Amino acid sequence: MKKVTFTPSGVCCKMMEFEIDDNNKLHNVVFTAGCNGNLKGIAKLVEGMDAQHVADLLEGNTCGNRPTSCPDQLSKAIKENL
Repeated sequence: MKKVTFTPSGVCCKMMEFEIDDNNKLHNVVFTAGCNGNLKGIAKLVEGMDAQHVADLLEGNTCGNRPTSCPDQLSKAIKENL
């Protein structure tokens, strides 16, 4: 199991942590800071899902006027670690 710690940029979340198993499934996604309820929901929804599929789904999502979002940054973190 590969453990990942990622520092996102341009969003309220300060740190993302997750694991990718040998079958490229996501586990134990944790966000530090940011929109607590929304990010906890995302973490539950992606638990056990294929990492590439999650990255593809979340890529390009924006937050308000920002060109990125926490889900978009999670997508970036996943793609960097596959």
